[in-house]
Amino acid sequence: MRNSFSNLPLTGVKVVDFGQYIAGPAVAMLLGDLGATVVHIDPPGGPMWDSPANAALNRNKVIVNLDLKTPEGLERAKTLCAEADIIVENFRPGKLAALGIDFAAMRNQRPELITISIPGFASNDAERRELRAYESIVAASSGVFTDMGLNRVLMGLNPSFSPLPLASAYASQIAASATVLALQSRQVTGLGDQIEVPLAAAVMEGLCYNSIKVENMPERYLTQREVEIERRRIEGLPMNVAYEELQELLDPFFRSYMCKDGRMFYVVCPSHKNHARRCLEVLGIYDELVADGLTSEEDTYKPWSEWSHDTSLGVYPMPKFWADKIAARMKEVFMTRTSHEWKKMFGRGLIPGAPQRWLQEWIHDEYAETSGLMIDVHDPIYGDMTQPGPVVWMEESGEEALQPEPRRWVDFDEALKILKKHRTEIPDPSEETAKVGWLTGVRVLDLCNVIAGPHSASYLARFGAEVIKLDPSVPMYDSWNTVIYGMSQMRGKRSILADITSHHGRRVFEDLVKSVDVIVWNAPDNQIKKMGLDADSLRKLNPDVLFCKLDCFSGVRRGTRTDYIGYDDLVQATTGIMLRFGGAMDRPEEHAHVGTIDVMCGFGGALGVAAALYQKYRFGRIGRGRTSLNANSGLLQIPFAFDYKGRGLFDEPSGPEANGYDALTRFYSTASGRYVLLSAYEADLPRFRKVEGLEDLPDLPEEDRAAYLATAFQSLPASDWVEKLQSADIGVAICENLDALRARNSREADGTPGTENGSYSFSIYPDHPSGHEVTQLDPYAVRPTRAKVFAVEPSEKFGTSTRMILGELGYVEEAIEVMIKSGDVAESWSTEYLPS
Repeated sequence: MRNSFSNLPLTGVKVVDFGQYIAGPAVAMLLGDLGATVVHIDPPGGPMWDSPANAALNRNKVIVNLDLKTPEGLERAKTLCAEADIIVENFRPGKLAALGIDFAAMRNQRPELITISIPGFASNDAERRELRAYESIVAASSGVFTDMGLNRVLMGLNPSFSPLPLASAYASQIAASATVLALQSRQVTGLGDQIEVPLAAAVMEGLCYNSIKVENMPERYLTQREVEIERRRIEGLPMNVAYEELQELLDPFFRSYMCKDGRMFYVVCPSHKNHARRCLEVLGIYDELVADGLTSEEDTYKPWSEWSHDTSLGVYPMPKFWADKIAARMKEVFMTRTSHEWKKMFGRGLIPGAPQRWLQEWIHDEYAETSGLMIDVHDPIYGDMTQPGPVVWMEESGEEALQPEPRRWVDFDEALKILKKHRTEIPDPSEETAKVGWLTGVRVLDLCNVIAGPHSASYLARFGAEVIKLDPSVPMYDSWNTVIYGMSQMRGKRSILADITSHHGRRVFEDLVKSVDVIVWNAPDNQIKKMGLDADSLRKLNPDVLFCKLDCFSGVRRGTRTDYIGYDDLVQATTGIMLRFGGAMDRPEEHAHVGTIDVMCGFGGALGVAAALYQKYRFGRIGRGRTSLNANSGLLQIPFAFDYKGRGLFDEPSGPEANGYDALTRFYSTASGRYVLLSAYEADLPRFRKVEGLEDLPDLPEEDRAAYLATAFQSLPASDWVEKLQSADIGVAICENLDALRARNSREADGTPGTENGSYSFSIYPDHPSGHEVTQLDPYAVRPTRAKVFAVEPSEKFGTSTRMILGELGYVEEAIEVMIKSGDVAESWSTEYLPS
């Protein structure tokens, strides 16, 4: 295990990991990658999930096999826990306590202890807390598989299966960030915390951009696909659009194009003033299309009715006439070069675009290897093994993070000795500071855009951080991107608008930097020094400020694509997610959910901030936290993102026809017309003898199971089957949808964060600042026992707090007026909150 001279931020922090499957072990893996000493406890027979993925999930850990059902095993586990700073588990609520590992009792004895529980459903969800909450059960119950994107709805593929462990990936990032936020708070208060992060709540937070409902959304924001879905529903037409027809409903700057080498190239250039223009310029068709009448509206934040033309380059979505015209030319030009050529031309031209690749290719990609996004670890079972690199790291200790220790089995005595080597200094408990949020008193400057970065800062606000969002005085993105996404990622923030490249704006920026504790920014490395955000420049302005950076492609080390700009979708293309979802090179399909990787990366950014704060309070070091969308894709694909000599095929479920893994874990249609997701294993077969109508299943050959179950499930409604199977403790769930979950679990906003409302919780804001009634998910996935979680305020209009913040910085009213008149600073981008 690592020694005490390590520069990793969590050096000396001791973790006992009871986790099984993905979420619990992944939390401890994230902590171990940041330097924590981790002892992982497995049952005598080994892990409950026997997968090569455990080699990555348990790196930087020593493993002890203990039987908690025996007095000796329980006593040894308690002895290890007595040495821990952090204990991790992810069983059903109360299961570990029933075995004798009672977190509440432990914290009564040791108030400095931090415990983290990651159950499938919330402990205060009486309806679901006892269910067998496998990954797919949580996903089905939480609406992941239903209405899975506009494409799948139009193709009539509903529900749709995806093998990505969204719930576990989101939950592990949320739980790890919460754990380290509690740890840094402990350095101030002397007190730990008892935290719960239910998988269901975590995946809902990941889907918060999908589940939001805005009444009377202006027509200009509806895409061709949304209009077509509504038309078919009104006219009673079937959803049976072919894949090829569907492509012609996509925006030309948000789709894949076939290249000369037979590979598809994904372009994501909508809604930015420069990206779409640069795209057409590098393709050599910009002047041609302008000559044909393509225009760029000077102010796209005016009401649509006041525009000079029907569209504007750089605005999403484009009307069908221009979408078809532009796409036709782009198709022709993309066929003139290979995807590799276009990758370099787009990347160097600061244009978001990337070739489609399979996961197997990404694992062995030269850039992935040189950047540290994929690393080699010599595992004691699988030998030389390629695994995802660190997901979150600190710039000053990133190289050390690239050298993880492989998992190692030890006996109890050695595990105890390893834990006893470290002693953590903790201040005396302070009750005066015990009842506030983990980040109360911390001031954050958010310089980010789109989703990942801004979401990270908004997440920090729920724990008491004061967050100031600084945006340009003239927007670079259109209102579809800023305002609609902002309804989620601007919550709990105050907004100021200033051009930090201008005379007045630069002074405001520097004054803000001097006033904050943390800066969060999402952009490539090559922009850092230019903006004065490199370590040397920041040290001159504010030597104590912490800096956390998120971007698209970076790893610990620099490489050819480090400075390429991009979004969630491009990482999906680069790492094989789109090809798996679509099923073939000529039919890639974006994984449905808005922010599939973005939101998780936001939680990773928060983990970077938390680690930097802890390192500052514990060691006095001023550090720079890092994460990227690409790094997070490794966590999102952890069940199959690895390779080693003798590995089997990369054959996880793929394509639009995938309905599960096998006959025991897949969708089935029922007599009520609703689908259920069955999730059972070979070991569960005897349980089916207790289920009326399925008694013969254990006696059938494996190849006959699917037909038998498909016929049987048609005999009763979905609710009846769920009751029967759950009574036999077999994993099953009705495939819910987000609209229904929102309708059943909404209340008018009451100033609480929703943590008391079980696994699902939404608030209705009838007087939302936008002027629209808005219903959105509560900030409720993290449930501490001691610290407070705040119900963050709805997103204010961009620029609302400009004058207030300038006044707090010491600017007098006359000076503020001068800055606003100069255009260097602004109070608004538009007359309306959501331009109509």
